[in-house]
Amino acid sequence: MQPGQLVTDSKRASTVRDGDAHVAEVPAGHYPGRASGSGPAEVTKWQESVRCRSRAVLAGFVSDRCAEHVQGVPGARFVTDLLGEFVTGGKYVRSTFAYLGWLCGAADEDAALRAAASVELIHAFALLQDDVMDRSALRRGRPAVHVALADWHRAQGLAGDADRFGESAAVLLGDLCLVWAEQMLRGSGLSAAALAQGWPWWDTLRAELGVGQFADLVNDARLRPTVDQVLDVTRRKSGNYTVRRPLELGAALAGCGEPVLNALGTYGELVGEAFQMRDDVLGVFGRPAVTGKPAGGDLREHKATTVVVLARELATPGQRDRLDRLSGRESPADAEVEQWRCLIEATGAVAGAEQMIRNRVSAACAGLGGAGLPGFAAAALGELAQRLTDRAG
Repeated sequence: MQPGQLVTDSKRASTVRDGDAHVAEVPAGHYPGRASGSGPAEVTKWQESVRCRSRAVLAGFVSDRCAEHVQGVPGARFVTDLLGEFVTGGKYVRSTFAYLGWLCGAADEDAALRAAASVELIHAFALLQDDVMDRSALRRGRPAVHVALADWHRAQGLAGDADRFGESAAVLLGDLCLVWAEQMLRGSGLSAAALAQGWPWWDTLRAELGVGQFADLVNDARLRPTVDQVLDVTRRKSGNYTVRRPLELGAALAGCGEPVLNALGTYGELVGEAFQMRDDVLGVFGRPAVTGKPAGGDLREHKATTVVVLARELATPGQRDRLDRLSGRESPADAEVEQWRCLIEATGAVAGAEQMIRNRVSAACAGLGGAGLPGFAAAALGELAQRLTDRAG
């Protein structure tokens, strides 16, 4: 399978999809290949180790690059601290999957871990610019970077519009993270031959993300897209770059053959979709103390997410009229957002989204059985699929 080829373009699609993107069910929590010493506790220990190692590598890399590129610029200390804290503060989902892809074909190696960690800089790029595009004031329970930059501008008494400065500066810092991501991968210590195998997947990951972000800008709930249209944006903007492409990148760097890449691609697309669906549910019903984002933020921003669009498709005519009126509000009040949330739940959209998540996770894990993956890798993929899609934030 080549980079960019979607599972839906393959005859394999018929085994995992059914009509409106529902997929065949297998027992919840099932996955093949659980080997001795690869249960949930062992996967948790391994996952935390990868996170700690990746965090240390990223912290050192960003500090070195700031010393090289940012030093001497006005606000250099502030920018260095801001970037260092932001880049190292995530869950390391993407780097974990990239490294797990590597382990599908090779042994533990520091150079491979550094290569996997570089994906977190692409994630930082995406988040920095996404928060500007969405006008999000919070990220991980703290002021978004563009808000912090605007506050710094005001505190310094600089001329010009502080908010405009903050947004512009955040976009530029995002671009810097994108440049550094490739620099980190190139300098990871992997051989030129290994990197040559990975570059096509790396390019696909970045290009897909950019196009997905563009598609997301015009994917407004008020335009009434279908669930299938929303899922297409989901794959491009979030699902593929969160799970599928990092997995494929790591496996390609390790020299895995087409059967493994095919299995990981199918798993990654399905789990990536389920991951974003969980985000969509949390974007409407999540608790700010857990998600770090405002309550009902996706509704206030008129985002066409799966649960929002599914609600309209499942609604009775009367419910649909009320949904349309609420979605037509340019700046809905808190009481209207709460009405909107209750109405979405009343349509059965939340239950429908939960079923779609379960179906995808089950099908993804079932599809790993014939790939000949190492026991621990198969077990970890099963555990991570469950954890990634069954979370509160």
